[in-house]
Amino acid sequence: MVLYLHDSNLSTTDSSSLSSDHRDSTTPQSRDGLSRSGHTAVAVCLGFILVAGILNNSLTLLVFAKFRSLWTPINLILLNISLSDVLVCVFGTPFSFAASLRGRWLIGEFGCKWYGFANSLFGIVSLVSLSVLSYERYNTVLHSSKVDVSDFRKAWLFIGGTWVYSLLWTFPPFLGWSSYGPEGPGTTCSVQWHRRSPTSVSYVLCLFIFCLLLPLMLMVYSYGRILLAIRRVSAKVENISTVACSSLGKMVIGQLVPFSSGHLGGSRVHPGQVTSPSQGNTDTQDKQTN
Repeated sequence: MVLYLHDSNLSTTDSSSLSSDHRDSTTPQSRDGLSRSGHTAVAVCLGFILVAGILNNSLTLLVFAKFRSLWTPINLILLNISLSDVLVCVFGTPFSFAASLRGRWLIGEFGCKWYGFANSLFGIVSLVSLSVLSYERYNTVLHSSKVDVSDFRKAWLFIGGTWVYSLLWTFPPFLGWSSYGPEGPGTTCSVQWHRRSPTSVSYVLCLFIFCLLLPLMLMVYSYGRILLAIRRVSAKVENISTVACSSLGKMVIGQLVPFSSGHLGGSRVHPGQVTSPSQGNTDTQDKQTN
């Protein structure tokens, strides 16, 4: 009887361990834990980002929808950025917010992969759109004569290109080039950048170069050239103002000196010509008598 109970306990233990192992294999687990207060702090930050992101970007979309006059080619790129940001807040941030409240990931392995894919896709769309916007502003400021500011076709091509480009770089983990999985405290998921396998290292390196470094370099180049152009124009304006002020000063002095000299010369009295009032009256009377 004791042997039977012992075997039963062993079988029960084995089944429970197997079920536990099964749960561990299907639910993303954390490698680095956080305390309860740490998860709460993260949840507060994510909640603020969630509310502010949805409100601000939704307001932007509503303004664009109401005022059709704002639909210019360059504003369409801004609209694309707001759209990708609000999609992140809707399809990504709520899952990490709920996971931080509970202290663990809640929607399983498939939800983890979806979260990593969605955040990567929408994030790269926003970043690439910002770089495209900077390049368009660079062309508008420095090559305004060659730019057609009413070309909607080019704007739509840029927008479609950002989504296709982002999709080309975020879909390969589903095909075996790296993978999406848990990161940090286990309440978020992303590309498995911490793995040292050749596929993971090569994918993370390409993602860093083509989806972060190149867009950032384009933004730095575009806005740097704009700032240099503004500085050159400011220097020219300052020189023109200095020359204009100098010329105006010379003109004023040239007008005032002859004017002052003429008045002072006309009213100048020599010492021999000074007469008293009484002497002047006497001379007048003599002239009348004569």
